[in-house]
Amino acid sequence: MDDKYPDQADGDTPSPAGGPPPTGDDRVDAAVAGLSRLAGAPADEHVAVLEEVHGRLRDILGEVSEGTP
Repeated sequence: MDDKYPDQADGDTPSPAGGPPPTGDDRVDAAVAGLSRLAGAPADEHVAVLEEVHGRLRDILGEVSEGTP
């Protein structure tokens, strides 16, 4: 079993095209999907994309901690 990808059998590598597995929260999945924009973006645009995704995840976490579904 691979420690980085525990659901993968030894020797199997995850498909980057498949994206991350669903989290069970559509808002989180949509935010994380924004990371797919990194693949085609120049390196100097990565920070902006990462900050946007981080901000969306932080907002979702804030809503969850306040009890807002």
